Amino acid sequence: MMSPKPTSEDRHPVYSRQTPLRIIHFTGNFMRIWSIYSMYHYLSQSESSVVLYIFSCLVPSSIIFLALQKPWRGRALSNAQIVPSLINGAITALYFILWVKGVKACGPLRAILAEYSGAVLGVLSAVLYGRRGHIWKKVGGLVAMLASLYFLSQGWAMATYSPFSFREITDSDAQKEKVLGMREMAVPMLAGILSAFRRVISRRISIKNQLKRRLHAITIASATCFMFPVAMWDAILGTTPDSNKDFPFSAWPYMSTILFGVILISYIENIAEERLHMVFSSPKHLMAAGGCIILLEILYKMDFSLAGFIICCAVLGFGIYEATSLERPRRDSNHTLEPSENLFEDEIQMSSLPT
Repeated sequence: MMSPKPTSEDRHPVYSRQTPLRIIHFTGNFMRIWSIYSMYHYLSQSESSVVLYIFSCLVPSSIIFLALQKPWRGRALSNAQIVPSLINGAITALYFILWVKGVKACGPLRAILAEYSGAVLGVLSAVLYGRRGHIWKKVGGLVAMLASLYFLSQGWAMATYSPFSFREITDSDAQKEKVLGMREMAVPMLAGILSAFRRVISRRISIKNQLKRRLHAITIASATCFMFPVAMWDAILGTTPDSNKDFPFSAWPYMSTILFGVILISYIENIAEERLHMVFSSPKHLMAAGGCIILLEILYKMDFSLAGFIICCAVLGFGIYEATSLERPRRDSNHTLEPSENLFEDEIQMSSLPT
């Protein structure tokens, strides 16, 4: 009697089980990037304060996180976990300020891709603790990352300035962005490095996923507290927005940033790390974000060059792959990890993706 022919699900059972999670991951990233585009258009048109904007988004976010996770209940947290979470809150507050400033100054496309500069921590781990044979490989990855960000700053992803665009831009509704220098790109790049560093701290102090969510609630609440005096100083001495300027639907940027840019994305990243073994600064994550950016650039009728954007993403993905390739020779068949942001992993011998 002939045995039934194996189906695709039988041949790839793990991939079949992960398909719904991949759809959730892509959808969550799409909503987060959508909130970034909404925030960019609101800040660029309303001239609102960056610090006050992100502070007004963090206050309800921290309340929701504390209400959902209730870190004061259950097993008591040790000082070795709470103190780093509070310090991580200060890093998170600085990250949000620099990140939103980068979005306003550079535009959403360049700011989102610059956030992947956190993969530079892979180069740092190789220089300090890696094998000498891998150093030049990682330095080459770092050069590729910097080259991609330089191309982005010169407008390769925009139809107006891209060397791969051979048509005249006649659509008057297309929003033109300007050519930037690496000095302007340094703000979102620094935010990306801080973002990767806060993720490393979060992984080091959390053992279980439930504990990680409780400590994340403390981190967001701590970031809100650290940002409070800065926001009050900006409200008292900062520039006052033009109250006569009419900008409809101003509630949507705030709501989308709170729900999708802060709250939902934290759970989506947990799913990606715990179930898909995909960290933020990885080529797979960049591929998903790139697809979302293409959709939103077309939806918002931005000054967009598809060919230039794909080339910049390809160079950036190659740089990330080379800069974070520390542990690939040691992978086994049962547990596959993306080594991005695995700071000092050779010395500590601890998985950066706790289960």
